Amino acid sequence: MTTFCVMKFLCQATRNENRYAKRFFGTLLTRTPQKKVFSPFRMVVPDPRKSAVFGFTQPFCTAEKSHTEPKRKAAFGSVGRRIPYRILHVISQDGESLGNMHRAEALKLMDQHGLKLVLVRENEEPPVYRLMTGQQIHEEQLKRAEKKKASPKPGVVQKELSFSSAIAKNDLETKTKQIAQWIEKKHHVKVTIRQAKDSNTDMLVLFDQILETVSEKATYLSKPKVTREGVSTCILRHMSDKELKAYQKMEKQKNSTVKEDGNEDQKSSELHQ
Repeated sequence: MTTFCVMKFLCQATRNENRYAKRFFGTLLTRTPQKKVFSPFRMVVPDPRKSAVFGFTQPFCTAEKSHTEPKRKAAFGSVGRRIPYRILHVISQDGESLGNMHRAEALKLMDQHGLKLVLVRENEEPPVYRLMTGQQIHEEQLKRAEKKKASPKPGVVQKELSFSSAIAKNDLETKTKQIAQWIEKKHHVKVTIRQAKDSNTDMLVLFDQILETVSEKATYLSKPKVTREGVSTCILRHMSDKELKAYQKMEKQKNSTVKEDGNEDQKSSELHQ
């Protein structure tokens, strides 16, 4: 009888142990984490019948994870009096190096000569600044804008042609046909013309002649300019749909005007007869 009672007690204890273990581990497996947790170390189970479960959770934060944005390149221009560097390498208005100096000295020079400080190269040690007039800054900004405009955009192919101003008529026609083919494919075309010796050809007029042959599709991306002595260049591009429509409208109006003028001349000649 005693043995039977002991066996029954052991079976009951085993069932209770299994039930409590299932309840405990089932809580860990099935419980969904809360959306907002105010403690980074302790998470309390809301059901009072269940024991507290300790675990590590992420700290509460309603903001999205911040992504480090790439540093934007500052626009070329006067920095005013806000200079974050203590020691600067300063270049004069004429482009001569004035050496390294404290920013207070650089600001003193700026005030004495009525100039502006412009950051030229930030990645050097110490950073390089230049004293410039407002006119110099404006001219440099125009140069940089023109250079940026002339540089091909990602995915755009730029072709190049170079020839002398004394080029023969047949060769020029061949070059022009090649330009037209590239323009048709919406490539940018850089044309460089070298002034030939003993040649009086106006290279700007020659550029306009080339554009005239492809005027139905092309326009200047970068207008003709002298890059160095005896060498001029321009860049042609395909016109946009809006530009094409405007060009076709203009040509239509021009042809209509020419036609009306021709009719009036014909009527006038008939009256005189």
